Amino acid sequence: MSRTVTVGLDGSLESRAAAEWAAREAKLRGLPLKLVHVWEPVPEPIAQASLLGAETQAHWSERIPREAAEGLRLHHPGVDVVMEQISGRPTDALAEAAKDAELLVLGSRGLSGIGGFLVGSVGAAVIARTETPVVLVRSGEPAADEHEKDPVGIPSAATAYRPVVLGLDTDHPDDTVIDFAFDEAARRQTSLRVVHSWILPPYYVSSLPAAPEVGAELGRQDAAALAKVLSPWRQKYPAVEVLEESRLGSPANHVIDASREASLVVVGRRIRRSPIGAHIGPVTHAVLHHATAPVAVVAHD
Repeated sequence: MSRTVTVGLDGSLESRAAAEWAAREAKLRGLPLKLVHVWEPVPEPIAQASLLGAETQAHWSERIPREAAEGLRLHHPGVDVVMEQISGRPTDALAEAAKDAELLVLGSRGLSGIGGFLVGSVGAAVIARTETPVVLVRSGEPAADEHEKDPVGIPSAATAYRPVVLGLDTDHPDDTVIDFAFDEAARRQTSLRVVHSWILPPYYVSSLPAAPEVGAELGRQDAAALAKVLSPWRQKYPAVEVLEESRLGSPANHVIDASREASLVVVGRRIRRSPIGAHIGPVTHAVLHHATAPVAVVAHD
């Protein structure tokens, strides 16, 4: 089966923004774009009510994906747009649709006045259940936001892409997450900003004011560890400029700060086979809710 960039579509502003982003990504990857419209059937008594006539049913089951596809074909010539309509629970249907996709794209409402996402229960559940990379896109996410401003300071889709940001744990680096981030930067012909944070061990805290060189030495050691992890990837992707940042403090906060100047943020999610327990780690959870750029969550063992 042909691989696709797949997007969940429900007619909302956030899903429309996700579809536009997915179309741009499909063009970068040279893949078809699949619109998946999940229609959740209503109970029979409600379906027979006068308020839900034939026109309403047709709107949700036919018009939304058809009109979205027409618009995307117009805005993104050269991208092959296909549609699929599924009846069932959105979480189940989208998780199943992700199995045949290279990438699943979902929309998420922006948090007014704060920046970042409001990740709904469907989005969080799909991310936790699928092993396919999932990208969350805010409502109102224009293409220009992914690019540098033009010479007079105006956002423009005609300028170079902003850097891709990768949040990296050097204690447990995963090749799947790193490769995804380098690949996205290479496709965009932009730099990769790798952000790693380290926490001062408790037994050093009391001695740090009297011996600040201790903190400096720990910082050098951590920066060296980051450089070692990235060395083979620099060789694999020689055209990608890599910007390494090893900083003291909260990993989530530093990635969120970096997202303000990013075209895409990449974070990992450890796959948990157990049906109980958390499925999205605390750092990824925080980044999902507060990053101001699209966020790619890449599952890994």
